[in-house]
Amino acid sequence: MPQRLLTHARLATFTQTGTPYGLIEDSVLAVDGGTIAYAGPAADLPQAFAGFPKENLGGRLVTPGLIDCHTHVVFGGDRAREFEMRLEGASYEEVARAGGGIVSTVKATRHASEDELLEGALSRVDALIAEGVTAIEIKSGYGLDQKTELKMLRAARNVGRLRPITVRTTFLGAHAVPAEYQDRPDAYLDDICLPALDAAHAEGLVDAVDGFCEGIAFSPDQIAKVFDKAKALGLPVKLHAEQLSNLGGTALAASYGALSADHLEYLDEAGVRAMAYSGTIAVILPGAFYTLRETQAPPIDLMRQHKVQMALATDCNPGSSPLASLLLTMNMGCTLFRMTPEEALAGVTREAARALGFTDRGMLEAGKRADLAIWNVQHPAELSYRIGFNSLSKRIFGGSE
Repeated sequence: MPQRLLTHARLATFTQTGTPYGLIEDSVLAVDGGTIAYAGPAADLPQAFAGFPKENLGGRLVTPGLIDCHTHVVFGGDRAREFEMRLEGASYEEVARAGGGIVSTVKATRHASEDELLEGALSRVDALIAEGVTAIEIKSGYGLDQKTELKMLRAARNVGRLRPITVRTTFLGAHAVPAEYQDRPDAYLDDICLPALDAAHAEGLVDAVDGFCEGIAFSPDQIAKVFDKAKALGLPVKLHAEQLSNLGGTALAASYGALSADHLEYLDEAGVRAMAYSGTIAVILPGAFYTLRETQAPPIDLMRQHKVQMALATDCNPGSSPLASLLLTMNMGCTLFRMTPEEALAGVTREAARALGFTDRGMLEAGKRADLAIWNVQHPAELSYRIGFNSLSKRIFGGSE
């Protein structure tokens, strides 16, 4: 891989320097193969890198490549008509009776071929790549049978083979109870979900395990059964928790050392304390809050007080968050939840990396992977400030464009 020296740069390093954004003015960044060899003041550049081919960035901002740490980009069909029906006044029950809701997505995903699922996912992933995204998490969970869950995960793996992006796959068989197991969630877990997880793991398709802990999905005890299986397989866990009510899912996830707990609108202080103790990352998902017109915001101030680190993600999915822009997600995090622009940018770089278990990216420092985003902006806050404007100048993935 090539060597290069990016000069006349401004680096948002997100290293723990005490400086906002870890910002270094008048800086350079040396790339050796796929790795950052140096990131710091131009005046301190080691002589060993001075001979690398130079590229003058003209004062542009360099950040770590962006990371979307919670998505459902593999799915069949769409739910635009359902969106329209809700705006025309239809209730959730009326939408469901008309075949809407997750049932419609499960049906469409089961009927779609793997190639069709991949084609749809690539269109959404391409939109994210165009905004400087270099890593993404993709969940299953719209099959709710073994055949389709495996099909979704294979499609997700193929995204990473066909595009210059790192993909982390997450098994989300405990997403909902399918119609054929209505009112029998434990039977669904025993008959379908856990065997499907075994099969997916045996095929090498799973990097982590997720679930939806909510009154309309699974109880903490049921999620614990899924997490016990994940633990036995040596897989890390994460959880959709406290989105619509507080069932104590976040504390449960923290007790398993979860990588992240996501949504968190109804999170209480006990849950926050549990996350702080375990180091579990809070993944904030403003797209679903916005689309569902929710009013209960996640307790951002409480998480700040207890030093719980916060990531941001699109939650891109066909129903509650048809959002395929991480830049817009950053603006939403600031506007809807009063996150700071620094928290938002950290949330799609350093903290998003931690939420996926990455240790080799998310910051600009020697030894990290050379996943970079170069921006035509004067200040990092512009990335959260603008709406519907992409200021990306260049994206570098593993040292290459």
